[in-house]
Amino acid sequence: MVNLISAIKTKLSGSALYNDVGGRVFLDEADQGAEFPYIVFFIVSGVPEKTFTEDMENVLLQFSLFSALSAGDAIMTTMYADLKALFDECSLSITGSTLIWMRRQNLTTMVEADITLPDGSNGVRHWAVDYEVFTSLN
Repeated sequence: MVNLISAIKTKLSGSALYNDVGGRVFLDEADQGAEFPYIVFFIVSGVPEKTFTEDMENVLLQFSLFSALSAGDAIMTTMYADLKALFDECSLSITGSTLIWMRRQNLTTMVEADITLPDGSNGVRHWAVDYEVFTSLN
């Protein structure tokens, strides 16, 4: 999993998506008081799959996109478009593994209206995007 996380970070670095959020991309949880917009990514699950000749791993990876509700929907739709452009059916160099596919599986959109932001406005837009990452272990 460490090598997959490293590959995701490398792919993100310097991308349009990375620039959309000013480099505020976090593993597992955002820093306390992180400025919006930002992205948190994490592994939801990892399931080994074995055949008689191959060891594989099926990983569910989630990217959670966050923006202030007061910022409007343009930043969120731009982040989502850039996420899809970067990771849908992408190539990915993972040390010790070969990527078979990376497929977007699910999008869940939500508004967390009860959060008060430092500027006094209320509400955070949160889009959770799941990807299936299937690899063959070398």
